[in-house]
Amino acid sequence: MTYSTNVPHLPDTPDVLCDPVVQSCYWAALGKMSKNKVLNLRDKINDNEVDLSLSNLTEVPVKELAAFPKATMLDLSCNNLTSLPPDFCSLTHLVKIDLSKNQIVSLPADLGRLVALQHLDLYNNKLTSLPLSFSQLRNLKWLDLKDNPLEPTLAKVAGDCLDEKQCKQCATKVLQHMKALQEEADKERERRLHKEREREKKKEAQQRAREAKEKEARKREKAEEKERKRREFDAQRAAQAAQEKRKEQKPEKPRQDRPVAVKSVPKSKRSILGVLLKLVVMLLGGAFGAVAVCHMTSLRKEAACAPLNMLVEEALSWAQGQEVLRNILQKLSKQQP
Repeated sequence: MTYSTNVPHLPDTPDVLCDPVVQSCYWAALGKMSKNKVLNLRDKINDNEVDLSLSNLTEVPVKELAAFPKATMLDLSCNNLTSLPPDFCSLTHLVKIDLSKNQIVSLPADLGRLVALQHLDLYNNKLTSLPLSFSQLRNLKWLDLKDNPLEPTLAKVAGDCLDEKQCKQCATKVLQHMKALQEEADKERERRLHKEREREKKKEAQQRAREAKEKEARKREKAEEKERKRREFDAQRAAQAAQEKRKEQKPEKPRQDRPVAVKSVPKSKRSILGVLLKLVVMLLGGAFGAVAVCHMTSLRKEAACAPLNMLVEEALSWAQGQEVLRNILQKLSKQQP
């Protein structure tokens, strides 16, 4: 990677230095020059140190730096860096990093991956806090956080870094402070996880209770359905039994006598019967005629008509007796209350 060494300089007059338009144009020119790679990164390496200070950088050349794992000290001071890329934390071979006099507002969340880091200079940046992973920099021995708008608690812990001793104390105290914050964060995370697990358990318990309730309801419905079918079956059996009982108790209808088939009388027999009937009729007619002659004519005094007249008189008296008896019975029935 190459960098420009021809850095433009602003005039020293105050009116020009304070002019925002001039300042914006100056930083824009620096940004353009940082992209012009006129020198190789190898020219910036001296023994185990890479000196990229005063190079007008707006971003860190992480890929190029990763190609030199033996360069354990990196100087990025006096540039225009506002942040560090996430892959900066992959430079785990670094032992000393100088990021002073930049515009850095935050550090990567995985800064703790730089486990070999012993010296970190963050003087004169725009940091307000440090990532929790900072507590993992267990080999850190030297730290400078002066001239940063740190939050009050962190600023108090960091203290001043006016000499070597104070900077070492700053590293020790800040690490302890960040470890405490990390432990508190871990506890809070554990509490959240515990609450989450409790909620899951409660949810599972409610689910099991709901499933048990539904299962009980299904079981009850099946039992009710079975009972309903049993009652229907019993009712059908009872109806069948009652029907069979009624059939047993029902008297048999008397058999109707079949009409006797009248056998057709042969013609010869019918002719004989007709002759006999005619003879009977003739005899009856003769008898009635004789009775009439003996009773109504002058021949009734004859001896031949005497039996017939006597027979007629007895029949008439019998008929009259029957009529008198019938009248008496009718009168008696009327007199009864």
